[in-house]
Amino acid sequence: MAESTRIGMLTPSSNTILEPVTAAILHGTDSSMYASRVPVTRIALDDHANTQFGTEPMLAAARLLADAAVDVIAWNGTAGSWLGIDHDLELCAAIEKATGIPATTSTLALLDAFRAFGVTRLGLAVPYTADVTERIVARYRELGVECVTTAQLGLTDNLDFGRVPTERVRQLIEQAAEGDPHAVAVVCTNVAGAPHVAELERLLSMPVFCSVSATLWKALDVAGAATTIPGWGRLLASGTLRARLQQALDDLLASTGADRTTLRMDLPAVALHVDLTAAEAVAPGVRSIRRDGSLDQRALNTVAWLEQHRKPLVQPHFREAPQPPEALKDVYGVRAQTLGPIVRGDELAGWISIHSLHERDWGPQDLAALAQATQRVHDALDGM
Repeated sequence: MAESTRIGMLTPSSNTILEPVTAAILHGTDSSMYASRVPVTRIALDDHANTQFGTEPMLAAARLLADAAVDVIAWNGTAGSWLGIDHDLELCAAIEKATGIPATTSTLALLDAFRAFGVTRLGLAVPYTADVTERIVARYRELGVECVTTAQLGLTDNLDFGRVPTERVRQLIEQAAEGDPHAVAVVCTNVAGAPHVAELERLLSMPVFCSVSATLWKALDVAGAATTIPGWGRLLASGTLRARLQQALDDLLASTGADRTTLRMDLPAVALHVDLTAAEAVAPGVRSIRRDGSLDQRALNTVAWLEQHRKPLVQPHFREAPQPPEALKDVYGVRAQTLGPIVRGDELAGWISIHSLHERDWGPQDLAALAQATQRVHDALDGM
């Protein structure tokens, strides 16, 4: 029998939520979680509170986890959301150097979740005071994520975070969903948001990320044990797939020097439909098309061409048929494109688009990059 994946968690000493919730999520899987605690009791911006997140206590706890031969070590706390991403990156590097085990954190996990789902407008749900909340808003803005709505409880004692009643947690998430964000994030690993995620995603029609489940999602990925866990929301159901699709599109953009790359897929099992992109990468200053669902994509001339020919459509300009939709040219300024079909079995399941805001020739290197991206999409789908 194969040995299960062991997830090591550095846990704030006063946290009462993340261990039972993580255990509940992992129930029935072939992975298990082991915790090592570090002293954390109060969340504030003063020096005394911030010293709780120093490297040495973390390393001492990480070394104990290493004795259990865990496959990954995750700092299951969100301090990096107000201390800054460099704090968490440096912590991960120190843990990896001290133990030889790959590491991640809750904040890095949330940021990767935002990227996988294309979230740039966020509803922020936290138990913290206003000044801590404002610092998180500022840090996220530096990373390209605008917190358009914030909902906070004004608490400082970490033990109190875990005592917030279930109904109040739901209200906090619902409040954060106002203002038309792309998603809501519960940024604290001692707030029981995860049990409500699946239901609230259906109610709110948007992803809801909980720090606890996000940390587990990323830890499994880092450990090489990425899996689909149903019943706990979109991130655990499809986050790894979306992250891999997004990386393929990012790399394609870099390889071709294009202005935009998009992937459209019909995959109802993970709430993907061709009328909204499954992944998108854009060059600086280029307008996103990710959430524009105004067109019936299957009815487009270019898609009909893909359906008929099942090979890349290379368009250095738009002076010949098939013509793209006028909105692509007039609203988004596209002047040249290459489309690559994603054929699964006998079906045109989707396609990759490479856009240029100027007429350009698409050379062998561009087509090779498209072929590689197409194969990466197939590999990601086969790994579901």
